[in-house]
Amino acid sequence: MTKTLISLALSTALTTPTLATEQTGEVITVTAARTSVPQSAIPATVSVITGDEIRAQLNVAQSLSDILGNMIPAFSPSRQKLTSAGETLRGREPLYLIDGVPQSNPLRNGSRAAYTIDPFMIERVEVIHGASAIQGMGASGGIINIITKSAENGPTHEINAGITSSTEAFSDGLTYQTGYLYRHNAGKWQALLGFQLKETGMYVDGEGQLIGLDGAQGDTMDSTSTDLFAKFAYTADEKQSLEFMINRFEMAGNGDFNSVGGNREIGEPTISGEGKVEGKSPENEVITSSLTYRNNDLMSGKLNWQLFLQDFSALYGGGRYATFQDAALGEDLFDQSRNDSQKYGSRITLNWQNVGQAPLDITAGLDYLNDTTFQELAQTGRKWVPDTEFINWAPYLQARYQVGDLSLSAGARYEYGKLKVDDFTTLASNGNTFVAGGQPSFNELLHNLGVVYQITPQLRAYASFSEGFSMPDVGRVLRGINQPDLSVSSFLDLQPVIADNKEVGLDYTFEALSFGLSYFTSDSDLGARLQADDDGIFSVMRERTEIDGFEANASYMLSAQTRFTASYADTDGEYDSDGDQRVDQTLSGRNIAPRRLNISWHQSWTDALYTQVQFSKLFSRDAGEESDINDFNGYHTVNASATYETMQAGTFTLGLENLFNEYYFTYYAQTVGGDTRNFTGRGRTATLSWQYGW
Repeated sequence: MTKTLISLALSTALTTPTLATEQTGEVITVTAARTSVPQSAIPATVSVITGDEIRAQLNVAQSLSDILGNMIPAFSPSRQKLTSAGETLRGREPLYLIDGVPQSNPLRNGSRAAYTIDPFMIERVEVIHGASAIQGMGASGGIINIITKSAENGPTHEINAGITSSTEAFSDGLTYQTGYLYRHNAGKWQALLGFQLKETGMYVDGEGQLIGLDGAQGDTMDSTSTDLFAKFAYTADEKQSLEFMINRFEMAGNGDFNSVGGNREIGEPTISGEGKVEGKSPENEVITSSLTYRNNDLMSGKLNWQLFLQDFSALYGGGRYATFQDAALGEDLFDQSRNDSQKYGSRITLNWQNVGQAPLDITAGLDYLNDTTFQELAQTGRKWVPDTEFINWAPYLQARYQVGDLSLSAGARYEYGKLKVDDFTTLASNGNTFVAGGQPSFNELLHNLGVVYQITPQLRAYASFSEGFSMPDVGRVLRGINQPDLSVSSFLDLQPVIADNKEVGLDYTFEALSFGLSYFTSDSDLGARLQADDDGIFSVMRERTEIDGFEANASYMLSAQTRFTASYADTDGEYDSDGDQRVDQTLSGRNIAPRRLNISWHQSWTDALYTQVQFSKLFSRDAGEESDINDFNGYHTVNASATYETMQAGTFTLGLENLFNEYYFTYYAQTVGGDTRNFTGRGRTATLSWQYGW
């Protein structure tokens, strides 16, 4: 993983980040779609997971969520489920993007944003750590921007195939996948077409048991997924170009297994047994598209204008929860919920470099977002969350000035948001409460500052302050109203969450060694902590939250063939439980990741043979005697893979996840989940894959 740094102060001006690193002597330039940032102006951390690293990780990981958990210590351990609930970055929710198009649904966060594209279509992933207004609403924990593949010179073809299974239960644990990618670059026209199919079997833990399915939130086990991807580009001349991208991703459960048992007190895991699920199996269906126009010479600057559209639908498993009951519809009522969200928007930016022949860069632009979301109970057609429309305008202005070895950056982003909700009535379980609609609006001016000092050619220090803006899961708030005579316009819990992110750090690079260390704080006067009720359904608690932590990473090239890397993250957080504006209770595993250490060894044995070994240690955490959350016992895993490239037959890779078959309960199961979600993690799992191109 490439560890790069980018100014959060500058990054608030970027709306379609397409970061890449170029090595030019000893100077690394981080290049985005809207500006270029030299390494001398870097007061915050960005992690770039390259395409080669993604392909290597897919032999020891089953999803993008797994990859992020393996490679970003500040990111929570993957739940190994279809849901990404509880997977946070630096203790807060990240914003997922595909080529700059938002995938997260903050108005009714169904925690499915990590499953909107197949990793086969991904060229690289850029992770910006910490709250930032770079993409507007939703990035209180950071940004995870997925960059899709592009066309190369001439017509090229690529096919892939793979088979995965537990070494303990081959038949039930069998997974297979296959895909095809076509790229063509013919002068002014570029085209890319891709398809990927994956049939996923059951996961098996370290004791040979079938891991329990998450019947309510959804699971990647016992599922079928397909991805159709296309990208077309036209370059009119040296100044102007137009690009269109569309991706359709669907993952649906097969419904052949059910969860069985589970008892946390005696250490009994929730496992799976054969049996048809009631209702329809959980699924994700997402269509993402964008149209981008670029002009490199407009008003003496560079224009980037993106229009985007996304249609998102997520179905969840059913149950006879008390929340779903309605005497008017019968007794012992079964139902299941569906989230639907449609968003479209525009992102315009103009970038001027060396204004007035001075070392001054200025970026200005305007972002627009329209997001309409609702949640229904699919079996009975009842609206659990009413149609909710959010309209957001955000102009911004940014500047960076270089004075010798000192780089200064500052800017502001003005957020205007309006929420539109018609009159509605809550479910019977909430008393059929009538709520008057309304159109509350929000105005926030988000500031950012950054400073970097190049102490020596090898060592630099940096500091930054940045504000992030997000909504407190409006749908959860609205569906939970049970008090009469309330109106949307006056309901306090609809106020946005503003996260203040402060960071200081050092970065050192000399010959074969590179090292980085950063410390951060993230505070919200009115946070949005999730707390489960008796049904296991979460509600939003609006409380002050304070999070802090540090991250460290190092890389050492022992030789041209041998490289070692290490990374560590420690995050802590508390919230105000009694309303006195002083934090006094520890945040649970639903919000905070455990301390984590990752170590890897990369070895090139020959020009054709490459191996990689990864060690991941999650440290135990004592929640404290006065806390109502659960302790974490910790665990560690080892992954290994070997890749062999042939001249004629393509590339073969063998991967072993959890090499030593460690038996453990997942982080989420230990700290948050109840008896029905007392899930163990995957045991030793082997993957054999093949790629061939011509």
